[in-house]
Amino acid sequence: MAGTSSNRWGQLIVAIICMVMIANLQYGWTLFVHPMAAANKWVIADIQVAFSIFVALETWLTPLDGWLADKIGPKLVVAVGGVGVALGWIVNSWATSLSMLYVGAALTGIGAGAVYASCVGTAVKWFPDRRGLAVGLTAAGFGAGAALTVIPIRAVIASSGYAAAFFWFGLIQGAVVFVVAWFLRNPEAGEVPKPTAVKVIQSAQSYTPGQMLVTPVFWVLYVMFILVAASGLMAAAQVALVARDYNVANTVVFLGGTTLTVALLVDNVANGAARPLFGWISDHIGRENTMAIAFGLGGISYWLLGSAGTSPWAFVIFAALIFLTWGEIFSLFPSTCTDSFGQKYGTTNLSFLYTAKGVAAFLVPLANVIKAATGSWHMVFVITAIMNFVTVALALFVLKPLRSRQIAGPVGRAAPAE
Repeated sequence: MAGTSSNRWGQLIVAIICMVMIANLQYGWTLFVHPMAAANKWVIADIQVAFSIFVALETWLTPLDGWLADKIGPKLVVAVGGVGVALGWIVNSWATSLSMLYVGAALTGIGAGAVYASCVGTAVKWFPDRRGLAVGLTAAGFGAGAALTVIPIRAVIASSGYAAAFFWFGLIQGAVVFVVAWFLRNPEAGEVPKPTAVKVIQSAQSYTPGQMLVTPVFWVLYVMFILVAASGLMAAAQVALVARDYNVANTVVFLGGTTLTVALLVDNVANGAARPLFGWISDHIGRENTMAIAFGLGGISYWLLGSAGTSPWAFVIFAALIFLTWGEIFSLFPSTCTDSFGQKYGTTNLSFLYTAKGVAAFLVPLANVIKAATGSWHMVFVITAIMNFVTVALALFVLKPLRSRQIAGPVGRAAPAE
């Protein structure tokens, strides 16, 4: 068992490295928006369509990625994803039109989705006994990994332009993913420990994707994911623009760092830390109870940034709270999905759920529309706060009883444990 334990932690480390390498594809995007707008005279709302395309394709193709990872293993899927990641940002660096930028976003999204789905699927399969923590650590690579490149990307943009930053970071990150992908694999029979004294309810049945898609539990999870993902993506895509509109972006606050630089660093760390933290908590007090705590605090955080975040340190603190209470969706929802529907088809099933992020992405440009119509960001943050509070109610009063009935039902009891 010692060898098995060591091997599965090695698999987790490789998955985390891959996730770190694709992190700034999403969380570093905000650094490129204003420079692209200024250099090409593009409308910001049009540029943000590229972000929506990236997130949509990162998520909507993951059921195929997950099916392939379940069937042939994750290594080839992740390696091909690394190639897509590199090509996407290289195309972005060459883009002289919005249509070309959208092509780059599509390539990047396809590549990132292959990496993300396969790595999270690896975590849920190797760690049935610590699923929340393992998925949280893997997702933390995606949430916090961009903190490593915020300062270098800003420096390259300032010295050589945004195109150089796209080219070199895309090339290097894609290459690293391609190389380490070949170390990944799915566990074989008897290679992972069986969960003992599990504190969260788990299904004894492995549902096929078709079986899962007709359950009310899946669709409640899907709606919840859309609501919370949309609010966080709005913040991730707009944080630099909000800082500029609040007139705090370039105010020096700490060791020569500006408000925006410090906020992005802290946000990425908070985003990453939230995933294993709340994943670990959910392993002990249950998924829905943890969701209620996290999303309730998230709703308060959005309201605070919109109402009282216009001074430099207030902006840094309240933005960090948003990311601390948002990032955990990428550990809580995959864990809840596999708990509810079993691990045999785990990568495919959680990939279907992950497509909700793609739906949520198309709500991101609405933030710019609302801001333009009202003249401020206040209403944007009021709406995102409400979305979080609605999700709290769904977690406690809809999802929790539905999951309990499904897992305790005759089918769940009769199915053999994996």
